[in-house]
Parts: sequence; structure tokens; C-alpha cells
Amino acid sequence: MPATADELKPLLWKPENLVRAIEAAGVTLWSWNVDTDALAMDDRAYDLWGIPRSTDVKFEDLSAHIHPADRDRVRAAFNATRAIVGPYEIDFRIMIGDELKWISARGQGDDVGMVRRVMFGIFIDVTGRKQAEEGRELLAGEMSHRVKNLLAIASGLTAITSRSTSTTDEMAKELTLRLTALGRAHDLVRPVPGQTDAASVLLGDLLTVLLAPYNDLGAFSGRIRVSVPRMRVGESATTILALVVHELATNSLKYGALSVDTGTLDISCSARDKAVTIVWTESGGPDVKEPAGPRGYGSKLLERSVTGHLRGSIDYEWATVGLVVTLIVDPDLLAK
Repeated sequence: MPATADELKPLLWKPENLVRAIEAAGVTLWSWNVDTDALAMDDRAYDLWGIPRSTDVKFEDLSAHIHPADRDRVRAAFNATRAIVGPYEIDFRIMIGDELKWISARGQGDDVGMVRRVMFGIFIDVTGRKQAEEGRELLAGEMSHRVKNLLAIASGLTAITSRSTSTTDEMAKELTLRLTALGRAHDLVRPVPGQTDAASVLLGDLLTVLLAPYNDLGAFSGRIRVSVPRMRVGESATTILALVVHELATNSLKYGALSVDTGTLDISCSARDKAVTIVWTESGGPDVKEPAGPRGYGSKLLERSVTGHLRGSIDYEWATVGLVVTLIVDPDLLAK
């Protein structure tokens, strides 16, 4: 017959069974003489700290394994335990060779937990928990970064769209098209199994998707032509290029080649001399000339995006037959 609860209780307090429970919990034991600084540890604690078993150790011997950034904090905490009443706990990092571990030290302070000036406590390896916490913090930070980027680009697209439309209905329609295109562009930004570890998208695919809302506004399809080499664009650069493309396309729709049914737009790209050059060429539209007066919001946004985020340059050639815009960007930042 199975043992009853009363029959099991004596087994619980047998030393060998207490040891089994401690090992199952991943707990290691220590005692510390607060006057002599001598430490005694069980075998599992020696293994945890990477110290040969049965070695005489003091707290300073353990300090040599504590991560330099945590060492002073841990020393101060252990010294303070002489005056602490009640339980205490501190988490810190240790280095075992090139391996980093997180340790949680727990014990009783200067009260009934001390016997003949000796304190008792445990070490627990909490590396897994700390890594999970760091992962959650990293994810939260990344989500915050992405949300801020999306809000920034939505704000920029709203400002751009407001300048190319005259009614609220037109603005709502065009803004929806552009935000949908942006969403599709970001859907393309995914790691490619076996090819890339980071999220990225092909430059040609990105430009085609971003310009799709403008390509079907003319009398014939295919008036926007994209011819670029196979090149990857990272997630951060995708947001910047989206702003650049929508600003240029908005200006073209309002004043340039895309403002008439017969206008065309060609986008080409080359990569040499550690620089990526993207050329935006409009033709078949009305005569254009360089705007007079101070630059507007869109021009400032373009320059700030290209020179700041992509460490590049932007140049305008106001040819009579159509505008030519040349972007030169850092390939390393384009890939991020």
C-alpha cells in the first residue's frame, strides 16, 4: 500500500533526503564567519564558482570571480549583512573563464540566523532567469523603437499627403494607400533562412511596393520602372527610404512627371567605391525649374533623413526635360 502522509514525514527530515531536495532545487550551501572571513561551501558551490573542491576560501577569494562591474556592490552588501536583521538577497554576475553566470546569494543577517558569529545561506544559479529578463527588456526596447519609428513615418507621410491633396477625401484615400504600401514594405522585411540573420528586404522589391500607389494613377501602367541590382536593405533603412520615396513621389505627382498621364519615372542604382548611388530620373512631364525661396518641410525632411540616418548626400538636377535626383548613401547603414 502507498505510504500515508504521517509515514512520509519522518523521511522528509532525514539528512540524505534533505540533500536530495537541495540538489533538486539547484541550491548550494555556504557559511561565513563574519570575524575571520572564512567561508565553508558544499561541493556544488565550489563547482558553481569554478574553485577546486575543499579549497580553503575567504570572501576575497570569491571576489576575484565576481564581474568587475558588480564587485564593489557585492562587497558592500556582504559587509552590510553584519548589521542587517532578517533575510537578505543580492544578485550578481560571476566569470568562470569566458563564461558569465548570474548568482543569487541569500541568507540571514545579524539575528537568530547567526550562530557563534557564523552566518548561513545559499547560492542559486539564476542565469536562465536573468537571460529571460534581459530578453524581455530587449524585446520591450525594440518594440518601443519600432513604434516610435512607425509614428515618425506616419507623421511624415501625413504631412506629405496634406500638401498633395486639396480635400479631406483625397487626403484620406492617398494616405491610406501610402500607409498600406508602407505596411507591405515592412512585411517584406524578414530574415531569409540560410541567407541572412537580420531582417532585410531586396531594394528592388522595396521600391516597387512603395511606389505601387503612384504607378496606377496614370493613363497606362508601367510608367514607373525600377532597375536596381540585387541588394539588401535593413529594417531601419527601410523606414528612411520609405520617407524619401514618398516625398519624391509626392513632389512628382504634384509638379513633375507623375502629374501628367505621359510622364515616366526611372529608378536605377549602382554600388561602387564603398558607396551606393540611387538615381531618380523623371521624364515626359511638364518643364521643371528649381524652386525659388527657402526650402520647404519636405526638402528639409529629405536632407535630414539622407545625410543624418544614412550618412549620405542628395543632389538635385533641375533639367528642363525632368528632375534628376541622385542619392549617395553608406552601404553599411543601408543594410541596417
